[in-house]
Amino acid sequence: MRIVSLLPSATEIVYALGLGDWLVARSHECVYPPDALSKPIITRSLIPPDLPSREIDRMVSETLLTHATLYTIDKELLRSLKPDLILTQALCSVCAVSHNAVLEAVEGLHPRPLVLNLEPTTLDEVLQTFQQVAEAAGVPRRGEQLVARCRERIEQVRARCATRPPMRVSLLEWIDPLFACGHWTPELVALAGGIEGHGQVGMPSRRMEWREVLEWQPEVIVIACCGFTVERTLQDIPLLESMPGWRELPAVQNDAIFIADGNTYFSCPSPRLVDSLEWLADNIAKVLAGSDIYLRESVAHAP
Repeated sequence: MRIVSLLPSATEIVYALGLGDWLVARSHECVYPPDALSKPIITRSLIPPDLPSREIDRMVSETLLTHATLYTIDKELLRSLKPDLILTQALCSVCAVSHNAVLEAVEGLHPRPLVLNLEPTTLDEVLQTFQQVAEAAGVPRRGEQLVARCRERIEQVRARCATRPPMRVSLLEWIDPLFACGHWTPELVALAGGIEGHGQVGMPSRRMEWREVLEWQPEVIVIACCGFTVERTLQDIPLLESMPGWRELPAVQNDAIFIADGNTYFSCPSPRLVDSLEWLADNIAKVLAGSDIYLRESVAHAP
């Protein structure tokens, strides 16, 4: 079996299933696990790196209007690799090569590979994608085992947090402009002992107004900018600190501000969503216990 992965979550699923040796190419954003870095890169981004957050948002919007995708795929490399299975998605045009672009790229390939579209919107659907990949690769039992391990860890967090008083949480997926979380993330917050005040389960992330944060008065703020490392997110923190009413928010008063590596946690529908859940539950527990918490220490880096 020869597998091409066009998104980071799919690459992580492949390795979690023990199929890393079958991966013959990856997207430019697939950087975990470290073994994946040895695989050929088959995509590239049309957005230049290291732009300010607002400029990234502007270019994403403009590029999608004119190109329908933010990425290109190396068709010659794809043809030479002769893949049996291509893992992609149609859920988010910002996150990976568009589904239509993938279908165009496989036109004329003989034999034609199976193109598996992964587009979960809830936590349960994320777990289902693990099984879908396993079945497409011909190892369904490995998928069942991976799902079972993840469910067990999720249930352990659920049980641990069930008796806690819930805390108001704002989980932000972008700072400039401000974006609320969506899809499976509000579920993770609820499982971890919080109530997410802005996102809706199963719905995409959305632009939001700062007044929504002020009205919610979050007791915990989590910042997990999609695609950003902790270090890159820290560059945008002064933008939040300059917002009216920031210093009066309960989360700020109690130093309950947490930053997660957006390349690793929350945004990527991979097995590491369970790591995100455990990290969040642990930090909400610290707030409830009144532990000393400091902004630049309360971070989740990529492993």
